[in-house]
Amino acid sequence: MQIVTRPTKQNDIKRSWHLIDVKGKVLGRISTDIAKLLMGKSKPYFAKNLDCGDYVVIINARDVKTTGNKNKGKVYTRYSGYPGGIRRETLGELRVRKPEEVVRHAVSGMIPKNKLHDSMMKRLLIFPGEEHKYASKIK
Repeated sequence: MQIVTRPTKQNDIKRSWHLIDVKGKVLGRISTDIAKLLMGKSKPYFAKNLDCGDYVVIINARDVKTTGNKNKGKVYTRYSGYPGGIRRETLGELRVRKPEEVVRHAVSGMIPKNKLHDSMMKRLLIFPGEEHKYASKIK
């Protein structure tokens, strides 16, 4: 008997929904798990060239933990393109201004930078508190 491996097609992909509470969890450790769900690496039909991942809803993003002295030491940098347009803020400042952006930036760094990156990140839904609008989709 010969075993045949079929290539994965777009119609074979089944997407499910996951709810992750990041309250009290370390940012880097939980970000790797989120990235695996977004890429679909745990699925038997995973293919690098297809977007096989699931939807991930994250709650309590403002309560995620970091180790060490990252609140003061980790710096996020943006540049507008204009002279003098560089903007820097620490993790602590960003956590006060936009707590969901801290988790989004960490997960984005763990996903491949290719044509599928944006479509994977669209399925990442982050909320700073407990309430979210996707309760009907999560089983």
